[in-house]
Amino acid sequence: MVINQIKTKKGCCLVLLILGMSFSVRGFGQTIYKGFIGVYPIELVIDDFYGDKEITAVYSYMKFCDPIPINGEHHKDSLILYEKDKNCKTSAILLFDKYDKNAKIIEGTWKNLSTKKELKITLKKDYEIEDAYADSIEWKNREILQPVSLEDYYFKVVTSKEKNAYGVVTGVKIFQKGTGQLVQTLKADECEIKRLNSIYIGDFNFDGIEDFSLFQSHAGAGPNTSFMYFLFNPNTKKFFDSKFGGTSLEFDSKRKRIYEMNSCCAGHNQTTAEYKVVNNKMVLLEEHCWIWDEKKQDMVERKMKDCR
Repeated sequence: MVINQIKTKKGCCLVLLILGMSFSVRGFGQTIYKGFIGVYPIELVIDDFYGDKEITAVYSYMKFCDPIPINGEHHKDSLILYEKDKNCKTSAILLFDKYDKNAKIIEGTWKNLSTKKELKITLKKDYEIEDAYADSIEWKNREILQPVSLEDYYFKVVTSKEKNAYGVVTGVKIFQKGTGQLVQTLKADECEIKRLNSIYIGDFNFDGIEDFSLFQSHAGAGPNTSFMYFLFNPNTKKFFDSKFGGTSLEFDSKRKRIYEMNSCCAGHNQTTAEYKVVNNKMVLLEEHCWIWDEKKQDMVERKMKDCR
């Protein structure tokens, strides 16, 4: 089974990164830069988690409009970011010798490790997505380029934050690769901001065409998560909100089934469900209730009403 199948145009590299990531958004910050590598205009997003040595980022050449996921780390005053090839081997590095996240302009060097070609990097800070929980901070309609993309499309999530409120994702913008043309804007149900990676790729209705999901929330203290699932209509060439609902959904492409698991009460109470997809709607096949039995020291199946 695969939970929100994650892909990049290189087919790997981000999977381990996502699986090891906490769903917490407290204390994060993304900085969006625009500028040049050599004479080539680019956009760079750096996700700099306060206190973390490791950094995730993504950049895109304006000419090609195709996100390139990168990652790296701090070395004292410098920042080094690694660009991978299709085999997930480092093909180039972006080095900023004197990196200051508060600076309005940062400079560095892009180096191709195969050809040894070097190009100067000059970037100007466009804006920041600051701590989504800080009461005094506010912003509106700031966009974050997403590292994952489809063959023909890439994504930016639109974020806003009011004072004394949490920052949220209010929408998704879908762009055509190659041209950068905005082809669609979708509304989001005030989804939580989840660091750099809010978008995931997968075939959620099992029609052989890739769709995308948007992280919605991490519910409660347990492992429960929820997403919005947007399906692709091959006739209209547009995405639409599937209205798929449920907690911690898993998608089994072989059996063409959706599995749900909802955990509460420190894991002492769990419900599971199995669905099939009919006309792009989830149809319930079966559901079960499991409750912890102190005498048996194990989960015991009960009637569904006992879990409600």
